[in-house]
Amino acid sequence: TWKTIMLQDSTSPLMEQLNFFHDHSMMILVIITILVSQMLLSMMYNKFAHRYLIEGQLIEMIWTILPAITLIFIALPSLRLLYIMDEMNSPLISIKTIGHQWYWSYEYSDYKNINFDSYMIPINELKPFNFRLLEVDNRMVIPFLTNIRLIVTSADVIHSWTIPSLGMKIDGTPGRLNQTTFSTNRTGILFGQCSEICGANHSFMPIMIESISPKF
Repeated sequence: TWKTIMLQDSTSPLMEQLNFFHDHSMMILVIITILVSQMLLSMMYNKFAHRYLIEGQLIEMIWTILPAITLIFIALPSLRLLYIMDEMNSPLISIKTIGHQWYWSYEYSDYKNINFDSYMIPINELKPFNFRLLEVDNRMVIPFLTNIRLIVTSADVIHSWTIPSLGMKIDGTPGRLNQTTFSTNRTGILFGQCSEICGANHSFMPIMIESISPKF
């Protein structure tokens, strides 16, 4: 909703994993913050010194090893997610996305002559139930529970195709094809925007995906 201050609800298995990792790392950071704050307060209000802690090999070894172990607990799930995000698993549909100043073009490569441009709907043409700066005239329609390959490039400057609820952010670079895979685990309409500063109308090239059931 408009008042949400946390991450969006996940629409893909990848975003679920990213949410879990976010909660995992935030829990570790909160514990570290509380511990360090307590130690700082105790140092500010305590005028005594422990003669065995002024110079000691054991305590120095402990406070060197413990942060290293903490970093490992954060790094291992992070590396696992990085490998999952790069994995390509036999996509059923390939969609090519081309970034322009300032709109998106989509090509369904598996079918003949299915390509269209997606422009933001001007504010004076919006209906009362539409979202300002997020509605487009042609949505990218995909079936849910389907592995989809997205090939992203650009025709002019660097753009970035981003859907927060899918946990996806991929750059469109001129002269280069970047690819990724994703799938949605529920139907609905997903919103995103170009997250690369690509010029004067950078904030006016939204992305709109309609995830539908293939049965209808």
